[in-house]
Amino acid sequence: MAASSNSSLSGSSVSSDAEEYQPPIWKSYLYQLQQEAPRPKRIICPGEVENRPKYYGREFHGIISREQADELLGGVEGAYILRESQRQPGCYTLALRFGNQTLNYRLFYDGKHFVGEKRFESIHDLVTDGLITLYIETKASEYISKMTTNPIYEHIGYATLLREKVSRRLSRSKNEARKASVTGEEHPTVEKVRGTRGGDRISSLVRRAALTHNDNHFNYEKTHNFKVHTFRGPHWCEYCANFMWGLIAQGVRCSDCGLNVHKQCSKHVPNDCQPDLKRIKKVYCCDLTTLVKAHNAQRPMVVDICIREIEARGLKSEGLYRVSGFTEHIEDVKMAFDRDGEKVDISANLYPDINIITGALKLYFRDLPIPVITYDTYSKFIEAAKIANADERLEAVHEVLMLLPPAHYETLRYLMIHLKKVTMNEKDNFMNAENLGIVFGPTLMRPPEDSMLTTLHDMRYQKLIVQILIENEDVLF
Repeated sequence: MAASSNSSLSGSSVSSDAEEYQPPIWKSYLYQLQQEAPRPKRIICPGEVENRPKYYGREFHGIISREQADELLGGVEGAYILRESQRQPGCYTLALRFGNQTLNYRLFYDGKHFVGEKRFESIHDLVTDGLITLYIETKASEYISKMTTNPIYEHIGYATLLREKVSRRLSRSKNEARKASVTGEEHPTVEKVRGTRGGDRISSLVRRAALTHNDNHFNYEKTHNFKVHTFRGPHWCEYCANFMWGLIAQGVRCSDCGLNVHKQCSKHVPNDCQPDLKRIKKVYCCDLTTLVKAHNAQRPMVVDICIREIEARGLKSEGLYRVSGFTEHIEDVKMAFDRDGEKVDISANLYPDINIITGALKLYFRDLPIPVITYDTYSKFIEAAKIANADERLEAVHEVLMLLPPAHYETLRYLMIHLKKVTMNEKDNFMNAENLGIVFGPTLMRPPEDSMLTTLHDMRYQKLIVQILIENEDVLF
């Protein structure tokens, strides 16, 4: 197998700073095979064909048999035609010559052309991608099956070196940024990175390695949010270092941290996603663990900032959390968090009504794609609430709490400490644990199935769970 150390081919090289980083050895064997794959050769129909679909060109030959298609292709590798089925009029077939045989594929069109999952703008691209895939899977099937056995992802001497170098660099960047914040100047590391080949991006692989060993990093486990991606230009897998072949949908990219890997390699990547703030477009409606890891925080900063403001000036406010603020003002706070993040201003100067801040906090919890009390644990909490014996019920609730993801657990713990403080001011705000349970039950926990009947049936148990959590926060957490 040939190997190449030229990371400029990749488009996902570990660093563009040659002075600080040694590029990984990207494996070019599959790239070379793609270059060798047969090229598509369109066999044009010499005459006009009646009832030719408007989305097909002159490679369409009308209703002909498989034998006629085979004869037209003439044994030329990569040659192809389109035909209408004799047995099923209105159904279309791609006849393609590969490996000294004619392959026939049922062809579909829904605005794009496809024979499988991938969809193409043109038949030429579909055939090109198909030939590349057929050629590579024929020539390198055994190699592909073993791609994940020796990944670079956790390679000793590679990842360790990066961790040390990047940790030093990030530490230096922090110090320079701190100095720059005092003088108002842009620190030189930013300028240096901008001036390097590849722009101001440090690859997700390097970022993960650095943050893994960052003492200040809150090490919550998070799965990668992989989605099928089309890479422009040659790209190499950041797990196995092999080329990602094909024209489109060559692999998957984590939309939270930017990690680029083969679809089959994504199954082997550990749950160590380190979200990049540049990829997190908003604060509200963002997955809780994703947000806290992106901000390198214990809890969502919305929770910290709102609770800090409420405790500073609102604990004695009558009907706290029960009284609603103006919806448009709450939406303003939401947009301010999405726009300004940690620099948001929710002070009394802008929002004198504390109910706007409590409304914004409740809205944050309602907007979470996965509730603080997760869908996976919902039914277990409901079952625990149904236990008649108080001691057994408390023990059951504690056991289910231990099943929450760490970031969810920490957020719930912090909120319950705050709500306990609210109840300690009951003589002024008239909010006890039961009242807060009514407010926060459906806010913090939602049934997995979107059923109004289930929601109505479970409301009293939702209220009871939150009431138990508030009243026993010192024991449960």
